[in-house]
Amino acid sequence: MSDDQTRVQEFFTARAADWDTRFPDDGPAYAAAVAELGLRAGDRVLDAGCGTGRALPPLRAAVGPSGVVIGADLTPAMLREAVRAGRDRDGALLLTDVAALPLRAGSLDAVFGAGLVSHLASPAENLRELARVVRPGGVLALFHPIGRAALAARHGRPLTPDDLRAEPNLRPLLAGSGWRLTSYVDEDSRFLALAVRES
Repeated sequence: MSDDQTRVQEFFTARAADWDTRFPDDGPAYAAAVAELGLRAGDRVLDAGCGTGRALPPLRAAVGPSGVVIGADLTPAMLREAVRAGRDRDGALLLTDVAALPLRAGSLDAVFGAGLVSHLASPAENLRELARVVRPGGVLALFHPIGRAALAARHGRPLTPDDLRAEPNLRPLLAGSGWRLTSYVDEDSRFLALAVRES
């Protein structure tokens, strides 16, 4: 396991047990972001870096019983919390790194990534891997229940121009990874960037 993977696991393992209680009011924001993916019944969707699986119930509701929902995360403790919360009923849980997904090329219609980008060890490569598993025309949603400025304030740091989620940084990063940015919202109440998988 790489140092980056170990660091991510240590960070989230220490926070897994009380993750949901720390952010109890995020449910509606997750549901609203999932709605913007435009999923249909029968679609196949991955929650990349799913954590405790807070996006899995709205993803399951969007694709219905005939759809496929997969939650992938690198941290066993987060997946245990997802199971404890019963969210494994809404999707299959995979212990894996989004850098090397055990999924066929073009097998998904969409990827949802909440709080994902800032934890990627190699953002360009990792976003290319997400593009690999999504069909051309499929959708990627990069989401956070609060915007960049609010998140920086929560962590007691200034908002810096090198933030990967800043539109001038994110647009070319996505473009170089097989995605075209189609929508970008960064306000106090949410961050949501939508991109389409190029053919």
